[in-house]
Amino acid sequence: MGKHILAIDTATTACSVALFEDRQLVANIYEEIGRGHAEKLIPMIARLPNKGRADQIMVNCGPGSFTGVRIGLSAAKALAMAWHAEISGYQSLHLVAAQALTEMEHPIPVYVAMIGGHGEYFVQNFSSDGSPVDDLLSLSPELALRNAKSDHFAGSAAQSLSSLASNIGCSAILPDAAKTSQLAHDYEYLQARPVYGRAPDAKPAQQG
Repeated sequence: MGKHILAIDTATTACSVALFEDRQLVANIYEEIGRGHAEKLIPMIARLPNKGRADQIMVNCGPGSFTGVRIGLSAAKALAMAWHAEISGYQSLHLVAAQALTEMEHPIPVYVAMIGGHGEYFVQNFSSDGSPVDDLLSLSPELALRNAKSDHFAGSAAQSLSSLASNIGCSAILPDAAKTSQLAHDYEYLQARPVYGRAPDAKPAQQG
């Protein structure tokens, strides 16, 4: 029997799980639900073969919904402890870039733009091999457009951002756990800790 990997993705409006054996997809479930990840996630995992039991768990650490990121991480850590499994993380924008590049007949650099908070977008530029060429940022639509180094946009904010420019290719996609095998090796085994992409809304009160 080969190594089983369970992938969990709850960082965006989509909720998805996937089970792999030796990197081959065995089963997956993907739903765009908006909210309610906490109620959906565990039943989705239970519907996988052998109730999703795996030797390793991969989880989307963000950026995305603060609540969604925490739900996915909490579930992944609890299952890893129960199953004595390894745990690793990956980032939303890395996976979206990989998905967009896989869809292309001839891969070209891609600019990933995901809906963030307070009217901003999470953005990052990627090369044609899926590696990031700059840092993750949270920017207003106007600044996000100026930050683009590619004429092909991908992600949940790709359509709205591309409407501000001309001659822009667009892949309006969300991260999907079943596509995690498309990640470059360097980006699929990151530490399983939250990547929020911007400072928290609430700040602690200053003493004195």
